Amino acid sequence: MSARKPPRPKNLTSMKMLGKQLGAARRIAGHTQGALARLVKVEEETIASIEQGRRNLKPDLAALLDEVLDTKGMLATGVAHLPDIDQFPLWAELYMQHEREAIALSWYDNAVLPGLLQIDPYVRAVLRNRVPAYDESEIETRTAARVERQEILHRQNPPTLSFIVWEPVLHMRIGGHEVRREQLRHLRAVSELPCVSLQFLPLDSPYNAGLNGPFTLLETPDHQHLAYTESQRGSQWVSDPDEVSRLARKYAMLRTQALTTQDSRDLLDRLLGEQ
Repeated sequence: MSARKPPRPKNLTSMKMLGKQLGAARRIAGHTQGALARLVKVEEETIASIEQGRRNLKPDLAALLDEVLDTKGMLATGVAHLPDIDQFPLWAELYMQHEREAIALSWYDNAVLPGLLQIDPYVRAVLRNRVPAYDESEIETRTAARVERQEILHRQNPPTLSFIVWEPVLHMRIGGHEVRREQLRHLRAVSELPCVSLQFLPLDSPYNAGLNGPFTLLETPDHQHLAYTESQRGSQWVSDPDEVSRLARKYAMLRTQALTTQDSRDLLDRLLGEQ
């Protein structure tokens, strides 16, 4: 008989965990979010956002909340020891929530196309290249989830979306000739969406500010700026303002190094003409 696997830990970032502690302390004290907000003189939405892990709890507010809720410094201590970068898996619920709610999203990739731009056969081909391999049921589940995320491209009020992709990604034949051609056609169509800016960093460019790997920048409805990075060893959720600023500056530089949106469309047209 095979040994039972231990239960999978919950994918909670430190911000979200701290928010849960605040919510628990508030309820023990008998306050609603609105009542607590009035006591500490902030908006009710601020308390709600902190409890949901969407907003940083500032040290001065943490100290005031500790005093009001009689939590004996628990929240202030939590803020003081909050890590700058929180580890969580790619498909963690928190990232998915932020992506769904984002008002702006900027994505750089240099290995495969961004997930929001991948067609169904391309998604399957990417997932089938994983080592160790997924089984077919896992591939089906993950493909459906990735394709479903793309609804944000076609909302009545979509977020502002910017994508920069290193040109060699376009030449990879993941899934074969027909999948590549279909994927290029899809990119050409998406590039015409009014909410989308699609640029390619040319292969012959002597400059590349993204050599350290892919990353995503998000702006939330309450104007927090967050980031997400990926590597061979996993994914990182970045909330520290200094770290997010560094990635934002990298992205700004990449936009100047990449082809314009029109030149990027012309590149797609040339590649499609070569098929």
